[in-house]
Amino acid sequence: MSLIGVLRWIVELGRVDINTEASILASCMALPRQGHLNQVYNIFSYLRQKHNAEMVFDPTEPDIDETKFEREDWSHSVYADAKETLPPNAPQSRGFGFKISAYVDSDHAGNEKTRRSRTGFIIFLNNAPIYWTSKKQGSIMTSSFGSEFIAMKECCEYLRGLRYKLRMMGIPCEFPSYIFGDNQSVLVNSSVPTSVLKKKSCSIAYHFVREGVAADEWR
Repeated sequence: MSLIGVLRWIVELGRVDINTEASILASCMALPRQGHLNQVYNIFSYLRQKHNAEMVFDPTEPDIDETKFEREDWSHSVYADAKETLPPNAPQSRGFGFKISAYVDSDHAGNEKTRRSRTGFIIFLNNAPIYWTSKKQGSIMTSSFGSEFIAMKECCEYLRGLRYKLRMMGIPCEFPSYIFGDNQSVLVNSSVPTSVLKKKSCSIAYHFVREGVAADEWR
């Protein structure tokens, strides 16, 4: 258990390349076996070989093609009155704004025992990575569309909290957050006002993400 705790701390310090492996091993801490310990040793061996890895925090503004993130007209949808929640007692914003971007994906039914999917995303302020995570989803989704939508919702939940905290620190958030994904069905259903979803199991994530798009929190 202490070795896995060390790995989790190394991930927090910036070793994103072992994030998923450390998360998977952490889920086996209740009943560890010899095979789990062998995998922990393999990760430490990898870290010894790749001990000089670097993470670059680039403050320059990213080159984002905003034509792919055009603002849609949501005035005739059920989200016509959607607005981003702003902190009522936030200090006056100072300095220049920056662009927040996120890359999100899911591993559908990747767990061979439970067939639960795994969510993974990384957040950037301009070109600097500030947060990364990989965790098992709480429910089993029967389609890759469902698991991708759950991953999108979890990413959007973090972005909403991040934007709120930054404003409370007096940092302006003048632009929407730009989210990149690889599932075209999820991207279309999230950003097109006329989209309709009839699958009840994905409806909460579906409406959460779309409401944020309508409020221009993210695109």
